[in-house]
Formats: sequence, C-alpha cells, structure tokens
Amino acid sequence: MKYKDYYAVLGISRDADLEQIKKAYRKLAKTHHPDMSKAPDAESKFKEVAEAYATLKDTEKRAAYDALGQSAEGSNFSPPPQWRNQYQSSDTQFDQMDLADLLASLGRRSGNANTTSHPTPGRDFQDNVHITLKEALQGAKLSLKLMDNGQERELEVRIPAGVNQGKKIRLRAMGGKGHNGGPDGDIYLHVVLKPDALFKPVGSDLFYELALTPWEAVLGCEIEIPTLEGSVLLTIPINTRHGQKLRIKGRGLTADQGTRGDIFAVIHIETPNEVLPEEVKLFQQLAATSKFNPRKVISKEKT
Repeated sequence: MKYKDYYAVLGISRDADLEQIKKAYRKLAKTHHPDMSKAPDAESKFKEVAEAYATLKDTEKRAAYDALGQSAEGSNFSPPPQWRNQYQSSDTQFDQMDLADLLASLGRRSGNANTTSHPTPGRDFQDNVHITLKEALQGAKLSLKLMDNGQERELEVRIPAGVNQGKKIRLRAMGGKGHNGGPDGDIYLHVVLKPDALFKPVGSDLFYELALTPWEAVLGCEIEIPTLEGSVLLTIPINTRHGQKLRIKGRGLTADQGTRGDIFAVIHIETPNEVLPEEVKLFQQLAATSKFNPRKVISKEKT
C-alpha cells in the first residue's frame, strides 16, 4: 500500500478544522476541475483533491487516517496491528489495497462497528520529549500537546529523574480511549536531550571545554568548574597539557544502573589576543632562558 499525504494535497496543517478543510477543497477543486483547467494533469489532480477531501471531512475516516501515522509520500507502508484491531478486520489483504479503498471500506463497516460488543483497546501514541540535561538528571514536570482524533489534547507529564538520551517513558492509560470496555491506550515518550551551552553528553558522561592560560597549565592552579548541581573546585596539576582530560567523578548524568557518570574537563591552552609591552618583555625573557622545544625530534639509532 502506498502512503498519501492528504494534508499536503490540500495544503493544510494536520490540525486544520473542518471549515479550513472545506475552504482548501473548494479552492483546489475549482483550480484543477477539467472544465476549468487546460493542464494535462488536471483530471488526476482533481481526483487526488477529491480523495483527500472525502477522507478528511469525515470525522471517523480522518481519525483512522491520522492513526496510521505519517510516512514519506508514495512510500510503501502497512497499518500496524493495533490499527487493524481497532479499525479493520484482520482478514483484509492490506498490501493489495489502495489507501482510498481501505478508508472507503472503513466507511462501509462503520455501521456495524458500533454494534459489536468486542472490546477494543485504545490507540497508543508516540512522541519525542525534548528536555535539558538538568531536567534529565533531576526530573521535571512538562506540558505536552498531542493530537487525538484531530483534536489537540494538553497533558501535564512528569519526567522521572535519571532519564537519558533515547530512554522511552511509558504513560499508562493516557493514550486513546478504549471501545466497548477495552483498555485505554498508552503514550510512549522518547527522550531527546536538548543541546547544552556548556556540556556535551556522551552516554552518562559530560564533556566540558576548559580554557587555561599557559601559566595556569605550567604552574597548576585551582579553577571553579560548573556542574548540573552547582560549581566545584578542580585542581589543575603542574604541567597540564593541551587536550588532557581531567575527571570530576560522579557529576555526570544517571547511568542505567542508577550510578552517576563523570564530568571530563578537556583542556585547551589559550594565548592572549593582546599582549602589553611589559608582558612582551616577560615572554622574551622566557624565550631566552627556556630550553623547551616542542618540535624537537629524538633521533633513533640505526641498527
């Protein structure tokens, strides 16, 4: 079965109301009607618009169409098992059907659908939930909007503490309503971590870019480092090198076993953009006395 994006055909958003659907149809039907248009594809366009309108103007057909989810235009797809249980009989040969025929058959069966006593579970919903690193660590209460049978529904969702990238959160019985005594569906939220200005997450560890002056790296020092729970003092060892990673244990995100990851401060040694005359003299003195040569290559003895 090939997927058709009826909303795209009519040029409307997926939350368009009935009046917007009718308005879009009237405009496009007039544009592509074979009696009005001389375009070679006018008739096929007109039929495409009429097919989309026939589905989206009908509340039950639109709900069934929305429940199929979204796919790429023209791509092969098959209704998921739960959709088949709720909207269609199991013996239908889906691969041999056209999408319009499928929804038309739904209309023919709708008269019997309300009289059956067979319990049907409600529809499950899936969505991404975008949270900050701090919300992932500490948990959060968020407002989430979902489309249910063409209607927008707003939910207050509690994100548990300790989730991480890719984690799936199940909200039981918060999905579509069951029919004839069937259980309500669930909502599955896939956790996506928002980009952070300071930290790059890798698993449960966090990486932080720490800039040092040359003298801080050579002489060592103590520097205040941010974490998701306040700042900590990090000791910079003497002769710290560019690219070196200094570990702050147990200050990262929560791992699967309930333990905490670490923060790794990645050292970047920076030089000043502007140098005062007295600073130039100090650098000249250092250049004159230092024996350090970073380009020195130790020759190997020939054997």
